[in-house]
Amino acid sequence: MAIEFRALPFTFGAHVLAIAGAIMVLVWTLYYRGGLAWDSANKNLIFNLHPVLMLIGFIIIGGEAIISYKSLPLKKELKKVIHLVLHAIAIILGCLGIAAAFKNHNESNIANLYSLHSWFGITIISLYGIQWIYGFLMFFYPKGSPALRSESLPWHVLFGIFLYILAIGNAALGFLEKLTFLESSGIAKYGPEALLVNFTAVITVLYGAFVMLSVLGQGPVEDDDSYTAI
Repeated sequence: MAIEFRALPFTFGAHVLAIAGAIMVLVWTLYYRGGLAWDSANKNLIFNLHPVLMLIGFIIIGGEAIISYKSLPLKKELKKVIHLVLHAIAIILGCLGIAAAFKNHNESNIANLYSLHSWFGITIISLYGIQWIYGFLMFFYPKGSPALRSESLPWHVLFGIFLYILAIGNAALGFLEKLTFLESSGIAKYGPEALLVNFTAVITVLYGAFVMLSVLGQGPVEDDDSYTAI
């Protein structure tokens, strides 16, 4: 059952934080880190795609997918399509972000999958993909029976929330890992770039919190058949 508070203010707050986070990660990678590139002699430009695609593509669009299903005052079937499409975009961009990290490592002779951040990242996006496939088959096409969908929905929602919380935590871990490397390479620990990275991580965590509050709050009343909110 939904907690007795309105989701809408937290939804607006999440949108504001999403814009702030997107701007901050772009300022970091474009201004402080030199730009973005898929192919470059400067392999750091390839890696810069990773935080941009993971934050904007995976975390923010994934969060908007979660918010859309609860907060949009639309017909259930339309919300389902929006929810499904946004999650698909998040998975695709997340996979590209992970591919950019692998490409940077391979072309720079750096080992892959040596950190806790990378282990969690591969696990989370794999489970995220499985969750999307299950949701597509169960709730979109060909669809399970009404009874099976009703029984599956709470677990689908809870597992999705669990994965998203893990993704937010892993994003913060990734910012910490990269900043630690940068500080070891000589950037000032209290300089503007270090502060920007830390505050981007803070904004990311706050965005995730606002997404969760949007999910837990009371959304607009639906005018078609729908399951009970949880």
